[in-house]
Amino acid sequence: MEDKKRPDWVPKNAGKEFTTSVMKGVEKKVENVCSNENNMKKIKRRTLTIDDYVQGVLNKDRTIIARAITLIESNSVKHLKIAQEVLKQLLPYTGNSIRVGITGVPGAGKSTFIEALGCQLMDQGHKLAVLAIDPSSSVTKGSILGDKTRMENLSRNNNCFIRPSPSSGTLGGVTRKTRETILICEAAGYDIILVETVGVGQNEITVRSMVDFFLLLKIAGAGDELQGIKKGVIELADAILINKADGDNIHRAQVAKEEFSRALHYLKSPTRGWHPEVHTASAINGDGVANVWTRILTFCEKVKENGVFEARRQDQMLEWVHAMIKEHLETLFYHNPEILHKLPSIEKAVAKGEMPPTTAALKLLDLFENRNQPK
Repeated sequence: MEDKKRPDWVPKNAGKEFTTSVMKGVEKKVENVCSNENNMKKIKRRTLTIDDYVQGVLNKDRTIIARAITLIESNSVKHLKIAQEVLKQLLPYTGNSIRVGITGVPGAGKSTFIEALGCQLMDQGHKLAVLAIDPSSSVTKGSILGDKTRMENLSRNNNCFIRPSPSSGTLGGVTRKTRETILICEAAGYDIILVETVGVGQNEITVRSMVDFFLLLKIAGAGDELQGIKKGVIELADAILINKADGDNIHRAQVAKEEFSRALHYLKSPTRGWHPEVHTASAINGDGVANVWTRILTFCEKVKENGVFEARRQDQMLEWVHAMIKEHLETLFYHNPEILHKLPSIEKAVAKGEMPPTTAALKLLDLFENRNQPK
């Protein structure tokens, strides 16, 4: 064995006790691989037209569905008009799904439950879209987007479309574009939409304004049971599910079910004509999962009969309008030239204690309003 084929860390006069060696690589000449501008152009994705997006979604092309969602999630100004035109043309094909929001604290088993429920639904012939929202880092702004890897069986099924998206700091457990994503999936023929929120506590409420049925997942034996029955997200839930009711945890799950059932008696139902119930299930072995879907179907039947279903959908569309207005006004404010010029000095004054925050806010708003008043 030649020394030159040994790693650098092997002693120069080492014997056979050091068996590691470095193999010489195989030399192979690769010709014309992206060697010129023409080859580079060949590997670029084709730019899609509005009609390409619309027809691709309607034809259930999963690649174009994903690209359409990426388009509407884009913050680019040039993508905004294209995305809105795509949504406008797809709107007549939307609204034919059951939208279910699923939330719960980290560790409640949301992804595992969704996979168990999703597999049962697809066995019944449904087409399922799962919108999984992952938390974004406040430091790097990045997201792991790992929920899809937890749904291994769903990921392999052609009747299921899973879209992980970063929350990008948006409060409420969803993204700014979750509503639009729901419409894209509906136009593509998915009849059940499951929205899995970030799962960070009691502020997971924005999803309530996007879905028909809101399911809250809880687990027993996690510590402070009083914390679990505080008002907040619980008073918006159409049903509460005590997950992980298996093995040694079955008794604790039953106790938790009774406690939450008593708590619900003191809360007003978020949906007229429906009284929220507490259920137990095990996403691991599937016990109780089918019963949850049965209750969701019963819920939809009742609220359609009393008109609440359609009224809620209409209210949600109007709420969407106002949310878009607020978002647009915020963008205008922070891109206003006068604000961009004055904001750093005002922020510095507030940080040093030279100006009260209220005064700073009023001063900035006054600058913005005067700048935008019609002349």
